[in-house]
Amino acid sequence: MRKKFSFWTKTSILLVYLVIATGGVVRMTGSGMGCPDWPKCFGYYIPPTNIAELTWMSQKIFKKGQMIIFEDELKISKNNFTSGLSFNPKNWEDYTKHDYSKFKPLHTWVEFINRLIGVICGISVLILGFYSLQFIKNKPILTFLSLLTIIAVGFQAWLGKIVVDTNLNPYSITIHMLMALLIISILIFKYCLSNNYTKNNVKSLALKNIVLLSLTFTIIQIVIGTQVREFIDQQIIFIGEAKKNLWLLVIPSIFLTHRSFSLLILTVNFFIIYLSRKINLNSKIIFWILGIIVIEIIVGIVMYYLHFPFSTQPLHLLLATILFGLQFFFYISIRNINQNNNKVIRE
Repeated sequence: MRKKFSFWTKTSILLVYLVIATGGVVRMTGSGMGCPDWPKCFGYYIPPTNIAELTWMSQKIFKKGQMIIFEDELKISKNNFTSGLSFNPKNWEDYTKHDYSKFKPLHTWVEFINRLIGVICGISVLILGFYSLQFIKNKPILTFLSLLTIIAVGFQAWLGKIVVDTNLNPYSITIHMLMALLIISILIFKYCLSNNYTKNNVKSLALKNIVLLSLTFTIIQIVIGTQVREFIDQQIIFIGEAKKNLWLLVIPSIFLTHRSFSLLILTVNFFIIYLSRKINLNSKIIFWILGIIVIEIIVGIVMYYLHFPFSTQPLHLLLATILFGLQFFFYISIRNINQNNNKVIRE
């Protein structure tokens, strides 16, 4: 049972990252409104593949809750019925949560796949919650954290609905991203607790504090990054997707802040290596963290100078969240080092 708990903890972490990765693809392809409703997609559990499925036709069977696009507006069928020779507005009601009424099969299915992986992640978290019951007597914190994870994932799903209902409001997207980081934190903390990574034996308070500071900087950087992404989304609307070279013709201050912050994070992590060497801590995690930061900076440079090549944006986001996860794991892990016996982490 303990091995299964560990397995489903790691599986849930991987699935959360997969949801983040596919979410990045959703944003990169502009598929955020591919499904204009939630949890269904155009009123279907399996989304349509052809505009004909969303078009009113005479002598066609419509089911309650099914959507159509009629005169550039979304309509919802009130009941099950078969259409007559002409459109009868009494059988339909307007969809009032937003006015987005476009259908692009690619966008719809990219968004649907992201949601589907989210559902699989939710199932994984529920299974993890079941296996956490074994700790309810001797380590109840693990059971509590598993319950908290289930609540957090449910709240995240509700936030997904808000993001759609508000037609991709930038603030709701940012909160959605922060909730993903919170879920990752809880899952990693559970993994560390169940594998005894949390004994506070570190003598170097400076190292712990600077790692915590670096982690905080990464969270701030991710939030700033969501605002940069929102600016790019607006540029796509105003300038057009084909004119990528003009998106950053006028560089906003938020972009300059984002760029400068990356150098700050790099500097802080070089200092972490210095402090680690002072206490003879040889951890591969530190170098993984540093390597990801360097790759992140390179990807950012490529995005700027080569005008956002395909897949660089979701890769940039995924690397940022992986960086956060590694930094959080490292912060928990260094609390298990006993300097008196020169214990070394080798993760």
